[in-house]
Amino acid sequence: MRTFSLRCLLTACVFGLTWMLAAQSASAQIVPGTGTKVPEVGDDFEDGSWSFTFNEPKSSENINKQGNFPGGISVNGRWAESALRGQPDVIRRVATPEGGIPGSKASLVMRSLHTGVPGRLSFEQQQDDLLMVVSNRVGGYIPVQWNPSVVVRVFLPEWKYWEQRTGSSFAMRADLVGEKTEQRTSFFRRGSYTKSENYWPGMFICYNCAKDTPDKKDSAYILIRAGERGEDFNGPIITQTGWWTLGMSFTGDGRVHYYASPGVDDLTAKDYIASRYSYGYHANSFYTAFFNVVNKDDGRSWSTPWIIDDPMIYWRK
Repeated sequence: MRTFSLRCLLTACVFGLTWMLAAQSASAQIVPGTGTKVPEVGDDFEDGSWSFTFNEPKSSENINKQGNFPGGISVNGRWAESALRGQPDVIRRVATPEGGIPGSKASLVMRSLHTGVPGRLSFEQQQDDLLMVVSNRVGGYIPVQWNPSVVVRVFLPEWKYWEQRTGSSFAMRADLVGEKTEQRTSFFRRGSYTKSENYWPGMFICYNCAKDTPDKKDSAYILIRAGERGEDFNGPIITQTGWWTLGMSFTGDGRVHYYASPGVDDLTAKDYIASRYSYGYHANSFYTAFFNVVNKDDGRSWSTPWIIDDPMIYWRK
């Protein structure tokens, strides 16, 4: 009886400790969309005069060091081409698909055919970027102590409209600056030092094309980038298309928090996926959020048409 009671006590203590740690972890989260919207940042695309100015050729700095400035920019000044990679080939205001945010009449479609070096095919997976303009509108970066977060509604079309290629297709990512401690490897200089750099955590929507799966059924999943060692890891499986809500938040302890939910309702604590010191960095500054559109750069395969609505940034300063 005494042995049984001791075992029960130990089990209860372990359970209690596990629950307490989980509760502490959950309480440390900032649900994306919490706080107030950052003024003059983000978009609802309801303005009928919305348009994007393409300043071709687009950037391919990440491949051949050609920035091809000036970059593209939206007429309202809230969106810009990445200096690293070019903007999508199609950036256009469209009617909001069924099931979207109540009252929304317009959204934004992004799609690409040529994602590599302009005028040259790579026949490899490449991507284009569309950046939310943040620093120019708020006077600089947003400290993570202000608990910034980003939320977007994303429309996943029926499987038949996806680029028929297994792999990543779309992403929401953030541009952060963070610090981490590394060890010197030089024989003459030993010890540790603090390294500060930009890094780009995010959430990818990846396609499992039916022709490549054992059960011959289409599906997708959310891939999280990244863990502490820079590794990608899997999030929720997606078996039905339609609207999804994605969110990321950034807290004063330097972690990145990932959330996702089907539908267009506001995110809640139950939509939590994971928290990480992505790439081993402790974030200290948030600069912007951006979207990737990915395809096989073969001159024939259009990317999946990705539609987003109400991408917004929040803070709790």
